[in-house]
Amino acid sequence: QVQLVESGGGLVQSGGSLRLSCAASGTIFTINTMGWYRQAPGKQRELVATITLSGSTTHGDSVKGRFTISRDNAKNTVYLQMNSLKPEDTAVYYCRAEALYSDYWGQGTQVTVSS
Repeated sequence: QVQLVESGGGLVQSGGSLRLSCAASGTIFTINTMGWYRQAPGKQRELVATITLSGSTTHGDSVKGRFTISRDNAKNTVYLQMNSLKPEDTAVYYCRAEALYSDYWGQGTQVTVSS
């Protein structure tokens, strides 16, 4: 089992920045890819960014150039640096861990961007 705990969400003005953290515990040796997803009210959950154990990253088109995913394997933590935030970035952000036999999700952290 893997447990994921997100932190760092909050309220920020348009153009501001936030950094989300996701700390993993449990059978972390089974984890390869970790990522961030988000879900806004009335919308489907969408990919924000992913990062593999070796550090290869992908970012969704809507966040490219503004958000950066990173990973500290020694701390079992993945980060999402969010810059130039826009009101349309408002959503619940979820951390996901793709492990050997299963996927795990965190409880989510709310990010609200005011205009």
